[in-house]
Amino acid sequence: MDGTALLSLRNLSAWYTAGHPVLSGFSLDLMEKEVVGLIGLNGAGKTTFIKTVAGLLPGCRLDKAAWEGHGFTFRDRAFKRSRYVAFAEDRSFAYFTFREYLAYAAASYGVPLPDVSGLVKGFHFQENTDVLLKELSTGNRKKAYLITAFALRPKLLLLDEPVNGLDFQSTEFLYQLMGDYKQYGTLLFSSHILESICLTASRVLVLEQGRIRRTFTGGEIAAGNIREVLANGEACTSVRETVLRRRI
Repeated sequence: MDGTALLSLRNLSAWYTAGHPVLSGFSLDLMEKEVVGLIGLNGAGKTTFIKTVAGLLPGCRLDKAAWEGHGFTFRDRAFKRSRYVAFAEDRSFAYFTFREYLAYAAASYGVPLPDVSGLVKGFHFQENTDVLLKELSTGNRKKAYLITAFALRPKLLLLDEPVNGLDFQSTEFLYQLMGDYKQYGTLLFSSHILESICLTASRVLVLEQGRIRRTFTGGEIAAGNIREVLANGEACTSVRETVLRRRI
């Protein structure tokens, strides 16, 4: 791709247990103001990648990491204030209300308290703004973090399985927000739902066994094309597992 990447990673490996990498040889360039979908079978490494970029996984190494063309680490303060991560499940800040958490997040990112009235209405969250996060349902807790994510408008927004737990109306609203995010920054999201990938992404990365196996752009982004790659990957995995069992 032309131009300087917003985020560039080369030969990333990440693990929870030493000697058993989940990501291996993972390389990626994220450009400014694009929406990128990351899809793969369970265990492919989608959430592990997002946790790594969030600085939550100490077991990692890579040959090169550049943010806006300059070397950095995932724990650098300047980088952390330029990205926001909304995880598939998050039980942090349990004793904060949404309004308290939003105020805390805005202060942490060094931005004025944003007006979230449109986002709150779009996610049908009006009755939950002053409820403790720990008392919210899974879906409403997800909405609290998504509203914060889109209100902060970071240069890099990372969403882990953002559709999980949402009702139909909120999902439709989320798709609109995701598709429009290019006007504010770069969005990378993981999903196992083809609809969310095909409706919102301008580039799709298929992850298999800890590395990017295939990339789709433009008119190539179609459910049939992506499904075929995922099916072939699943078949190959089954063959490899069969061979390993025979060797043992």
